[in-house]
Amino acid sequence: MRHTFFCIDGHTAGNPVRLVAGGAPLLKGATMSERRQDFMARFDWIRTGLCFEPRGHDMMSGGFLYPPTREDCDVGILFIETSGCLPMCGHGTIGMVTFGLEHGLIRPSSPGKLRVEVPAGVIEIDYKTEGDKVTSVKIRNVPSFLAAQGIRIDVPDFGPLSIDVAYGGNFYAIIEPQGAYKSLDDLGASRIVNLSREIRQLVRAAYEPVHPENDTIRGVSHILWADAPKGEGADGRNAVFYGEKAIDRSPCGTGTSARLAHLAATGRLVKGDAFVHESYICSRFIGRVEDEVMLGDQKAIVPSIEGSAIATGFNTIWIDRADTFWQGFHVT
Repeated sequence: MRHTFFCIDGHTAGNPVRLVAGGAPLLKGATMSERRQDFMARFDWIRTGLCFEPRGHDMMSGGFLYPPTREDCDVGILFIETSGCLPMCGHGTIGMVTFGLEHGLIRPSSPGKLRVEVPAGVIEIDYKTEGDKVTSVKIRNVPSFLAAQGIRIDVPDFGPLSIDVAYGGNFYAIIEPQGAYKSLDDLGASRIVNLSREIRQLVRAAYEPVHPENDTIRGVSHILWADAPKGEGADGRNAVFYGEKAIDRSPCGTGTSARLAHLAATGRLVKGDAFVHESYICSRFIGRVEDEVMLGDQKAIVPSIEGSAIATGFNTIWIDRADTFWQGFHVT
């Protein structure tokens, strides 16, 4: 059986976004979180088929637009990438909102603003346009927080590291310069990828974070290597590892949110502060600590992330079960 998916491809700050505008499966669930669980249980072959080789690559990510389950939201988004079906994706949201607005797939109730239901909760969007183009998207993200500090691991052939874990829509193990880690450029992309796989396994063995209000959101999925900025006007730089071989080409939206929560919890940012975050390739997001809140008993912040995306073309993709690689593959 052949399944056809009509996609709008593009990128946000250099990292790919594939908006699946046609072919999304019908999902069960009273919330986007429940729909995420249903998708993972019944339709994960769509994610792997569209994101893994031969139809995708190690960095591929994107998602689907759905009618929201809530009356106070304009649209729902389900995220897919090589690392899984994520609760939240910042660069993906910026890309899918941009492509959806530019092609009439999203109809806001208030021009310039959106409320979007994602598996991690509800996010608020402010966007700017010039003519028929969306020039910037600012996400007021879900509450983000520091989950753990000072997790000690010993990385073979690298040495000891002290790692903090923060949540920004996904859980991140954050590594600041220390010991054998001097800077991103000192390590280089290949070394970052190889070390990150080992570090993620070691962190997972030592600690499993769980979201205080949604226990389906758990475990460290991403590694964020923090560094000093490289360009004028930036406040920090990072390389975010995800999947099995990917470094985020964008500054990473949920990673920036986690980093803002980390810096706020350790006294380095306060409410109202902006933080211009560079990616490994030096593209930028503007982050800001918008508010301080409580998430149950957990101190948290409300972060925002602002960036822009570019659509690069239409793509009609077939997943044909007569194809040996209909579910995709990845090479480790």
